[in-house]
Amino acid sequence: MSKTIEYTEGIVPYRHEELMAKVAAQLTDKRYQHCLRVEDTARQLAADNGVDIELAGIAGLLHDYAKQRDDQTFIQLIKTRGMDPDLVSYGNGVWHGYVGAELIKDELHIYNEPILNAVRLHTVGAPYMTKLDQIIFMADFIEPARDFPGVEAAREATAKSLADGVRFQIQHTLDYLIQKGAPVYPQTLATYNAWVGGVDPQFAN
Repeated sequence: MSKTIEYTEGIVPYRHEELMAKVAAQLTDKRYQHCLRVEDTARQLAADNGVDIELAGIAGLLHDYAKQRDDQTFIQLIKTRGMDPDLVSYGNGVWHGYVGAELIKDELHIYNEPILNAVRLHTVGAPYMTKLDQIIFMADFIEPARDFPGVEAAREATAKSLADGVRFQIQHTLDYLIQKGAPVYPQTLATYNAWVGGVDPQFAN
């Protein structure tokens, strides 16, 4: 995994090393190493799918920036930022993306909406997802250390097309939540209905 990435597009007000350090400061080393693998996987998927590699790498590095904050931090932001109040009923799995984008703005002063939206959607998806959104959604799911039944099939589907990967993942996620008896965030269900029901390729891209 490269540690000598140079940012050249002015997307964020940091050098790569500086942004890495800011992410590392918020996470355990295990979670931080996951972010580095997602960054690397996102850059590879971007190169394969005609998406800005630097943009994808930054979004991948940041996707779990808020993962290890306490629940009260998330709940306070939901209440003070005019976010959907129903979000309070769901846990970190939803919060760290949706609400985490607010912490990225507040603490890192990163306001690039494609990056923020990819962070928001990386666990729940959406009926419409840009290629960047799809890349972060899948990079988190298939990064090299992931090891669960079906991960190789997920990697194969993603290699075939991002849309195939998204369809695989959202079906897998819904199956998992149902088997756990866990509540399903409405947007997760909307993503399933849109993507597994068959997406127009123009809509997916």
